[in-house]
Amino acid sequence: MTSERAKRFPLGLEDLVREPRRPEGRPGEVRAAALAANAALNARHQPAKNLQPGAAGKAPSKQGRAQTPVPAKSPVGAQARPQVITPPKPLAAPAAKAPARPVVQSASVRPSSSGRTAALAPAPAPARTPAKPAAQLAPSAKPATRSVERSAAPNVALNGAMALTSERVRERMVERLRANGVTDQRVLNAMSIVPRHMFVDPGLAVQAYEDAALPIGHHQTISKPSVVARMIELAAAGRALTNVLEIGTGCGYQAAVLSQVAREVYSIERIKPLSERAKTNLRPLRIPNIRLHYGDGRLGLPSAAPFDAILIAAAGLDVPQALLEQLAIGGRLIAPVGSQEGQSQVLTLVERLGPAQWRESRLDRVFFVPLKSGVI
Repeated sequence: MTSERAKRFPLGLEDLVREPRRPEGRPGEVRAAALAANAALNARHQPAKNLQPGAAGKAPSKQGRAQTPVPAKSPVGAQARPQVITPPKPLAAPAAKAPARPVVQSASVRPSSSGRTAALAPAPAPARTPAKPAAQLAPSAKPATRSVERSAAPNVALNGAMALTSERVRERMVERLRANGVTDQRVLNAMSIVPRHMFVDPGLAVQAYEDAALPIGHHQTISKPSVVARMIELAAAGRALTNVLEIGTGCGYQAAVLSQVAREVYSIERIKPLSERAKTNLRPLRIPNIRLHYGDGRLGLPSAAPFDAILIAAAGLDVPQALLEQLAIGGRLIAPVGSQEGQSQVLTLVERLGPAQWRESRLDRVFFVPLKSGVI
């Protein structure tokens, strides 16, 4: 080219590079393409002395392909030739497909804090939009799962308690008592009301309504339901009872049944732990007409005498004279009498006919713990 032509055409052929076509798309993508074009023009007008040696040769090898975004450390002067950064079309194509694929962005297009490369990445809103409904569904799915678990798992403790306290179970016990000869309806009603399983150890609760004597500790037992009903029926004999004395509180079950038949019930226990246990068992039932005493049962309770009926829940070789004196005239005393070693105990009925006259009747064969003196 001659000097005259050079004056008329100062630009060379390599400078006649067409400005890249602005891509059509979303506002963020158009802005990114515009920034890339401005970067190309700025790089073209930089003086050659500002370029580092070998930068033009290393840039293509690090980037691999011209379509890949430029790292943050090579922003402005690293491109020796404008062809490296001019084509923005491959970058615009993935951005156009991003809304159609609601997936998490890959590492190559994830927004970062480094320069203009981050501006070329698609906006994060499309990627987060499909994930939001999934997060909203998670809390609503948990209650449904819990409700299924609750309906599938039976409440064993509640079912067991209902089985023990249900009227149907006690009614079956009452039917057996009626079949065995108990006819006093007041006694049958009392036996159906008092929850016997509350007076035995939890491990024996399933046997509470069987006709069996169960251990309550300290070598003592709770009497059979049939024996309890039989003794109360004999003591009442169809009468309205006012004052009743029980010797041998034990766990408190017989006193609870007596409270449904008599107006006032006094009960004596000589074993301190059993006396406390009876209080614990009776407290939830809130029975107002039971008076518990800790003391020697063979001595009775003179302060509350005379009694319409006296029931002794332990077997002695005879009936203590103090108890016979505390029985009201016309009153009835029920006690097992006999030797425990020979198992010759007999349920005995004693009726007071006058100031110094009693009548004794021997009834059923029974087996009770021995009646002892003193307190422990």
